[in-house]
Amino acid sequence: MTEPLVSRMRAFGTTIFAEMSALAVQTGSINLGQGFPDTDGPAAMLDRAVEAIGAGANQYPPGPGVPDLRQAVSEHRAAHYGLSYDPAGEILVTVGATEAIAASVLALCEPGDEVIAFEPYYDSYAASIALAQARLVAVTMRPRDGRFTFDPDELRAAVTPRTRAILVNSPHNPTGTVFTREELTVIAELCQERGLIAVTDEVYEHLTFDGVEHIPLATLPGMRERTVTISSAGKTFSVTGWKTGWVCAPPGLVTAVQTVKQFLTFTASAPWQLAVAYALRHELEWVAALRAGLQDKRDRLMEGLAAAGFSVLKPAGTYFVQTDIRPLGFEDGLELTRRLPDLAGVVAIPTQVFYDHPERGRHFVRFAFCKKDEVIDEAVTRLKRLSS
Repeated sequence: MTEPLVSRMRAFGTTIFAEMSALAVQTGSINLGQGFPDTDGPAAMLDRAVEAIGAGANQYPPGPGVPDLRQAVSEHRAAHYGLSYDPAGEILVTVGATEAIAASVLALCEPGDEVIAFEPYYDSYAASIALAQARLVAVTMRPRDGRFTFDPDELRAAVTPRTRAILVNSPHNPTGTVFTREELTVIAELCQERGLIAVTDEVYEHLTFDGVEHIPLATLPGMRERTVTISSAGKTFSVTGWKTGWVCAPPGLVTAVQTVKQFLTFTASAPWQLAVAYALRHELEWVAALRAGLQDKRDRLMEGLAAAGFSVLKPAGTYFVQTDIRPLGFEDGLELTRRLPDLAGVVAIPTQVFYDHPERGRHFVRFAFCKKDEVIDEAVTRLKRLSS
């Protein structure tokens, strides 16, 4: 029998998150790998979901999403960013941002088209592009002045006549970079010069630190009409298991994405959609407290990792801290993270798996700080064994 999996997907297999989470369970290690919080979202939002179930919101919601959620997303974009989106034709609810990204790439890219992404990149990007039979072109982000950024000349050189879109993730997973207005302007000008679509992953939009501002690419001049903006409730409200996301874009782009999305999941999660609509209107003070708490957790983990011997880069957003493992005498992050449960009883993620050029990220390892303080402290205590 021939290999059953189509050739374009054979490189993917089990994700690094599944591998490392399974390793954490098998070894009883502390899981600072996968980015999910170990506390729940706002209680009133959770109650709204229970109430919606009890009230009978258990059948198919409309394909584009529950009207109340689309309206709430529209209000949110206007209030926070001054962006006006019509909930009737410019907002689409999806099964998390992952589906939104996949549906967008499948809808907008022909076989052979090229999609630029900044490496290291979230692993679903490469899989979505492969499903579309398009080609991912990676532009490498490198540490400079304590943060990861890209070279504008390298970005420009990556564009060819086959380039269809640029995938932009800010706040950026896995580096924690929040793109500045200057960086976004480079991207925006290139999109307009070369007629490119931008697909933006903004799921960490509310989780930035030290007063750093999240700037949606669609707010830049000339970009609203060529940007597919993606976000979700999972990170903002600590309900990653709800898988409730959305797309905001001009009608033609939304219609294209919905045409594909309807044959992926059609629709989902009516109770969660109603609860998220409530949260977008009433729980942003809770989100502000979450952000402040995460900043403290970031600092707590960074201090502990530095004391354990890692070289630590300070993230401006997300759930994650990047570390350089070379001061501890290690060179290969994948090898170290597979040994780390035995060496220290902790699980982390090797950053090199998010690169087209793994050698460029071989010495970085990512740790998640969206955990209870006592979990972070115990993990740090264990990690100090590496330098003892």
